[in-house]
Amino acid sequence: MTQDELKKAAALAALDYIEDGSIVGVGTGSTVNHFIDGLAGMRNRIRGAVSSSEASSKRLAAHGIQVFDLNDIDSIPVYVDGADEIDGGFAMIKGGGGALTREKIVAAVSKRFVCICDASKRVLTLGRFPLPVEVIPMARSHVARELARLGGEPRLREGFVTDNGNLIVDVHGLAISDPVSTETRINQIVGVVTNGLFAERGADLLLLAGSQGVERLQRP
Repeated sequence: MTQDELKKAAALAALDYIEDGSIVGVGTGSTVNHFIDGLAGMRNRIRGAVSSSEASSKRLAAHGIQVFDLNDIDSIPVYVDGADEIDGGFAMIKGGGGALTREKIVAAVSKRFVCICDASKRVLTLGRFPLPVEVIPMARSHVARELARLGGEPRLREGFVTDNGNLIVDVHGLAISDPVSTETRINQIVGVVTNGLFAERGADLLLLAGSQGVERLQRP
């Protein structure tokens, strides 16, 4: 199977966890696009969705799925999203598409986080994928200096602005042995909106697509 076929397999497996009559939390990215397309087939069984990005909102709306403002929703039963990396404790690096802040907000409101990805995203130690950090524009240089002190190499994501109007600094070369501590430490840097470590609120269920099918793994 190609990588895209694996992504689709993981995405469609997530449909098994969607509750009838619920509002679904929907993430962002190429794997999630397959999930949205699959969700269209059951749009009459759900109330609608809350989305983590403008791109996902447009795709949902194009399928006739109502998109709700999160401020009008108290809780979400299930949030489905991908990961750029995920470790054995189900901590993740996310934000390759730049939607990390909204993804983290929707995840925080959701009772269950279902992560969908192909087997190449499973790692022993997070950090091979550059860690995205969303930054207030005027703090870009200050934040970059502080990130360098942590041992990484910060690089501005050129020509990119988040849906929130901020910048992304990608931190290369970090070996993240303690994801919860690193997430907290980076978030405490003045000027950081949030970073792409999802460790304090990691995934609850991992649907991992490989050559033998989709593994369904519960958080340890």
